[in-house]
Amino acid sequence: MQHKHKRSRAIALPNGEFRARATEYLDFLAAWVKKPRQTASVVPSSRYLARLMVAQVDPADGRVLELGGGTGVFTRAILQTGLPPEKLEVVEINPAFARGLRRHFPHVSVLETPAQIVSTATAGEPGEYQTVVSGLPLLAMDRHMHMDILSESFRMLQPGGSFVQFTYSMRPPVSREVIDALDLDVVRAGQTVRNFPPATVFRFSRRGQ
Repeated sequence: MQHKHKRSRAIALPNGEFRARATEYLDFLAAWVKKPRQTASVVPSSRYLARLMVAQVDPADGRVLELGGGTGVFTRAILQTGLPPEKLEVVEINPAFARGLRRHFPHVSVLETPAQIVSTATAGEPGEYQTVVSGLPLLAMDRHMHMDILSESFRMLQPGGSFVQFTYSMRPPVSREVIDALDLDVVRAGQTVRNFPPATVFRFSRRGQ
């Protein structure tokens, strides 16, 4: 009696997508080895986290600013909402990541400018941005840096706009002292265990808006 062997079923990615993800992982790992505190994780964020981060992006609304573009996981998700590339600007101060972003997203403006002074380099004016999507490792930064980054971000945002940030903690990565000083509200927008490490997304907005 012959036994039929069951064929294992594997989910295969298209060759182009597989190569892109492999490149993203290697680039991210190299950056982590050089600057672990700045990079914060040994792997890029997952597409599940990216979907949470861009859930409120409206392709028909204002401009979008991404802070800490990394290998482009959030950048890709933002563009997949249908937002025109000319309405997206990505801030990335790591030269290797910036080169990769320009290569993969040639129609997106990549700014090698610190997030605290991003208004000096953006194409859009203060008040023209609907959302700031942040991949910055805020937990590795101090309160003064949080104040500067959030102040600059809300300077760029239109009324009702939001600053979206993920963290590997269950609590917001910004202290209540900073939140109150800037007159902000913060809500948990979602979380996913389909990321390494598991991540929580928080949305910051001006009080009363």
